[in-house]
Amino acid sequence: MSLAIAPITDITTWMRSSGLEIVLFLSGAILLARFIRWLGDRITRRIDAASVGDGGLVRSEASKHRHALTQVIMWSALVLVYCVCAALILQRLGVPVTGLVAPAAVAGVALGFGAQRIVQDVLAGIFIIAERQYGYGDMVRIAALGSEAGVSGTVEEVTLRITRMRSANGEVIIVPNGQIVQVINMSRDWARAVIDIPVPSSTDINQVQGVLRRVGDAAAVDERLGPLLLGPPSVLGVESIEVDTLHVRIVARTLPGKQFEAGRELRSRVAAALRQEGVVVAADVDTAHPTGAA
Repeated sequence: MSLAIAPITDITTWMRSSGLEIVLFLSGAILLARFIRWLGDRITRRIDAASVGDGGLVRSEASKHRHALTQVIMWSALVLVYCVCAALILQRLGVPVTGLVAPAAVAGVALGFGAQRIVQDVLAGIFIIAERQYGYGDMVRIAALGSEAGVSGTVEEVTLRITRMRSANGEVIIVPNGQIVQVINMSRDWARAVIDIPVPSSTDINQVQGVLRRVGDAAAVDERLGPLLLGPPSVLGVESIEVDTLHVRIVARTLPGKQFEAGRELRSRVAAALRQEGVVVAADVDTAHPTGAA
């Protein structure tokens, strides 16, 4: 009878000591992880609110970098919490942690060979954040390995391993940092809206250029469009000549990321102004190619 009671007593004693500690470690790790997520979300919301509260139409590069850095620190803190919790639980289970150093070294070497892509992603993520190549809210086009055209979208998250974007169609795009070979940042410092207006070759070019200059001057002082521009749009003249069509180009420097909005508004105003002057547009004014500039 005493032999049957002894194991039960040992289990009860273990549950009251090491077992209870394991439960406390797990509970503490879960609560601490939730607190880290709550704190990270609160910090990022304050960063976003501060960037909007400054009265600017676009985020500053500093706020983008702080947002991305906060996400990386939060992710690293979560990994650290769970690793420490796992080590403490192994100790309470009687597993000698010091004895795992040699096997861990061997496993680390094997993991290094087998998970080179993960290591590559993490190293690339470190350089992306340290060099401030792009950050939260940037409009970028990323060319990855095996993709010639690349993918475009607005950056929603940057971690040490992946970059998550959302396309204009609402699609979520996840790109491993180590697979990125080229990044075109369309929200850095300033941007340019480029608009080509196709008109019949028989049209008076001086008349068309005069209309475009008036539209540009009016846009620069407009209450809604003016704040998006960094100066009056410039009329560059005839960009290309086809059989029956001339393409007249007008360009405008804009705030970073605002080239698409400014380009759409300018195209609408140009089309309306040309119709009022009796100038026939050879095709829809949709051949503009808004581009970003670093």
